Amino acid sequence: MNTQTIRIKYFNDKLEKLDYIDGKSDWIDLRSAEDVDLKEGEFHLVPLGVAMQLPEGYEAHVVPRSSTFKKFGIIQTNHMGVIDGSYSGDNDQWFMPVMAMRDTHISFNDRICQFRIIENQPKIVFDEREHLDGTDRGGFGSTGVK
Repeated sequence: MNTQTIRIKYFNDKLEKLDYIDGKSDWIDLRSAEDVDLKEGEFHLVPLGVAMQLPEGYEAHVVPRSSTFKKFGIIQTNHMGVIDGSYSGDNDQWFMPVMAMRDTHISFNDRICQFRIIENQPKIVFDEREHLDGTDRGGFGSTGVK
């Protein structure tokens, strides 16, 4: 397995440190860096208490944990956050934008989302054609049904 190093800055020394649990999952949990009370329908940028300098040529994908909606009744408003390698300064704290679907409380250090790093997409060149060689499946998703 290829090992990468990520430089990390914590904004609060009481926040639990990130931990990569080898063999369990390659996603890493992120925690709320503040206590948050939300009413149904409210939006909030939940600070995650970290800034990171990703390895060259990588980006981070941030998504809710599988239990986030059940536990807290929140959804991530951008559905998947993408943090590119240029967001790497001392003040570039990571946040999770959330919408409360019910009244809820998130405590400091609650695990609310997770991230992984992915290599950046290679340079893409589009080769315009009048016809494609693939199978015509009907033009709408995997079923071809509109």
